[in-house]
Order: sequence, then C-alpha cells, then structure tokens
Amino acid sequence: MQARSAGTPRRVVEVVRDRHGNDIEIFDPPFYRKEFEDAYRFIIDDYTITPREIGLFLPCAVRKPYSQSPSHKLFRRVIDGVLDPADYHIVIFGTCGTVPAELECMYPYRNYHYMLGKATDERIRRDFHRIEVYRLKGYLEKTRETYRRRLAYCIGPFRKAMVEASEETGIAVDMLPSDPMIERLYDIDCPFPEGSLSMQEYIEEFEAELMQLSRSVQRGGLPGLETCPAGNLRTAAAEK
Repeated sequence: MQARSAGTPRRVVEVVRDRHGNDIEIFDPPFYRKEFEDAYRFIIDDYTITPREIGLFLPCAVRKPYSQSPSHKLFRRVIDGVLDPADYHIVIFGTCGTVPAELECMYPYRNYHYMLGKATDERIRRDFHRIEVYRLKGYLEKTRETYRRRLAYCIGPFRKAMVEASEETGIAVDMLPSDPMIERLYDIDCPFPEGSLSMQEYIEEFEAELMQLSRSVQRGGLPGLETCPAGNLRTAAAEK
C-alpha cells in the first residue's frame, strides 16, 4: 500500500453543512496535489485489478469513504439488487482521480473534501478537465483487457471528461443517464440544471440498463466491446 505523502498544507476555503447537520471543511482542489498524482501512479503502475465482466464508473462524493455517502449507498443498493458481485467492479472517478472502490480508504482518498460544482474559476474547471481526462485515459488503457463492458453513471464535468477519455483511447464506455433523459430533465433555472444522479428518473434508467447487462451475462457472457471508433461514443440509449 502506498506511503503517505506530506504534500503541501491543505487550505480550508469553505465550510458547508450536510443534510445531517455536520460541518464539512472544503479544501483546495485535490487534483493539483502531489499526493493524488502519487496515488494515481501507484494504481496505474503497481496495483493489480481482477478481471470482471463489467466495469462500473461512479462519481466521487463529498462524504468519505465514498461508499458511506447517501448517493453511493443508493447506487450500491440498485447495483446489488441486480448484479452478481462476481460480475462487476466499481471504480470511483472525478476530483479524486480514478480509484478502484476497494481502495477508497487509502490515503489520500478519504482525507479530502472538495466540491467542483461550487468552483466559479474557469481556470480551475479547465485544469480539472485536462487532469481528469489524462487520469481516465491512463486507467482505461490499463484496464483495456480487464472489463468486457464499461458503464459510467455521471453528469456534468465528470461526464465530459469520461467522454473525451473514451474517444481518445478508442475504448467504449456506455454513458448513463442517456442524453435524451438528461435533456428531458434539464432545468435551466436550477443551480445544477442537470439535477442529481439520485433523481428517480435517472435511477430507474440506471437500474434498467443494469438489468439488461445482467441478462447478457446470464446468457453466457457479454460481447467484446473494448473499442469504439473515435468520435462515436456508445450510449446506453443507442441500444434501446
């Protein structure tokens, strides 16, 4: 397991209160920090990932460890209700980089709090996109032969980074929510127009796609979908 890096002192930029009344300190962007790059390189260069039929990519969460956040508890209930644990592997991605879920307690992944959605500095948002695309590309390349199907459940900047990483590597990633679903629920008057991944309509579409994947596995395995033509990202909606 990777040793802890001292890095540079974290600076608290804001304190927010979660739905349970707990104060959470929000730090500087983690994607700039050396310890996150060191942890990423450990995963890419040294960590062995067991092959699975399905790779599920979920966005990171403010509460740590990720699996204990309200959103991830919901996502995992849906996943566990449909898929056999032996058939899938969860990967967390976003401001943390790209992290196999079983490493969620490794430093520094449970030792930061950051909310990209509150960032108003366009330079920070551009830097996040550039760094995250680089890290996603590295992980997709590392796991090119690890998964037979990949599904990312994400919206906003995380989705844009995944789309670009998939196109640049030629490694297919199914995207949910589907574009038509996002367009239907889009509300320009909301602070986050695409809404939340915990919204019922998004969750129902996610569950339906997982059920389709489960049936494919039960019928004898998924077809090989490791690559896709550049600029032709597959989406879950395309098969329906």
